[in-house]
Amino acid sequence: MITWRAALLLAAGALTMPLWPWPWIGLAVVLAAVTLLAVLDVRAAAALRHVTLTREGARAVRLGDAAVVHLHIHNRGVRTLRAEIRDDWVPSAGAARAVHRLEVEPGDTGIVETRLRPTRRGDRPAVRVTVRSHGPMGVAFRQLAGRPVTPEWTLRTLPRFESRRFLAEKVSRLRILDGSTVTRGRGQGTEFDALREYVAGDDVRSIDWRASARRSDVLVRTWRPERDRRVLCVIDTGRTSAVRVDRTAAPGRRPDWLAAVPSSTGSSGAGPSSTGSSGGGLIGAGGEGVPRHGEPRLDAAIDAALLLAALAARAGDRVDLLAVDTAVRAAVSGAGREALLPRLVDALAPLQPALVETDFELVVGEILRRERKRALVVLFTTLEPGPLGEGLLPVLPRLAARHKVVLASVHDPALAALTGQPPDTPEQAYAAAAAHQAYAERDRVRAALTRHGVEVVDAPLDQFASRVSDAYLTLKAAGRL
Repeated sequence: MITWRAALLLAAGALTMPLWPWPWIGLAVVLAAVTLLAVLDVRAAAALRHVTLTREGARAVRLGDAAVVHLHIHNRGVRTLRAEIRDDWVPSAGAARAVHRLEVEPGDTGIVETRLRPTRRGDRPAVRVTVRSHGPMGVAFRQLAGRPVTPEWTLRTLPRFESRRFLAEKVSRLRILDGSTVTRGRGQGTEFDALREYVAGDDVRSIDWRASARRSDVLVRTWRPERDRRVLCVIDTGRTSAVRVDRTAAPGRRPDWLAAVPSSTGSSGAGPSSTGSSGGGLIGAGGEGVPRHGEPRLDAAIDAALLLAALAARAGDRVDLLAVDTAVRAAVSGAGREALLPRLVDALAPLQPALVETDFELVVGEILRRERKRALVVLFTTLEPGPLGEGLLPVLPRLAARHKVVLASVHDPALAALTGQPPDTPEQAYAAAAAHQAYAERDRVRAALTRHGVEVVDAPLDQFASRVSDAYLTLKAAGRL
């Protein structure tokens, strides 16, 4: 292949055409000369069959951080390698599309550095490396590209885990809970800790009369929060987990599921009932050509599950995880306290929403099969009547009979914004009516869940992870795990 220098030589030769008696002879001479130079130059270029590429560098990075991967170019030939190299990754890896130029002496190794700043969670692979070996005159080059020359490398982008900023405060509350329970005596359903002498202010119901008789002194029982309990985080990765929600209501934005509401006054036959199931229209959110707002519900669930797992591990409880839609996408069990978070992060990093309806029969069956003893099951899903009414509610009694269930759902603040102001246009009136109907349906679902003994956490994105952990602390303080 030729370079721009060959084209420049041809252009310079074309300027000499008027000087030739027969221009076609001059053209042939110029073409032959440039071709000869190109052939000699490409033969003088380092052979690419003697070039070996390898990689080293970061294998994982937290979303939002930068990582560096080095591409090593080993020249095993006898000629100097004058190389142009382009290292291409998937767009979401955030790699700059730069062309690197370097010279590698025979037997030496050159290094190309690629800085990556991924924009999405998951596995971000290297796609293609292109290597050009130029001759000493720079007129022509050899090229090798594609899978045979590209060393495989995948950068795993880990969850951002923004809620870790709450962990210190939650652990502090846990310690206060532990200390206050031990000092003041018996809580509701907590575990026996030790005996100590009675002091003024102790609950007389905590006096251990038998132990007091043996010691000839008044002794009281002290209690501690439950430990060694089981906590199972279940993440719904079905289609409703693909919905994107904002931390605050963006001006002029409607929830993704309101896409069915008419956008002009000329739309006929569309009214408040056009919402149907509030899960409808979610799949297309954030597709090609659609502005992407906020973050997916799945990412919010992952963030909250990590905070809950870190807190429960500090409290001495065993934490397992399950991610399900129509199949089990990820599972973590039996991890010790030190290995828990790394294993959870690694399992959750590649998870992506599946555009299918979640099979709650499968979800409940997996929970009952994996957790034989009573456990706290925290189900991260959506508080919508369609998926829950037809999927979860029919099988919920089987689950609630054995385990304590918490349903955690993040809601879009745009829904509240639609009902907070009087409408000015027919379109706004339709949207507000649909939002009110959605609220009513959510209330009905919440009431049905409560009747089965399910605790419901329904919070906006910026409070979601904290509220889920608060629910865990409340249940633990009451001895209801």
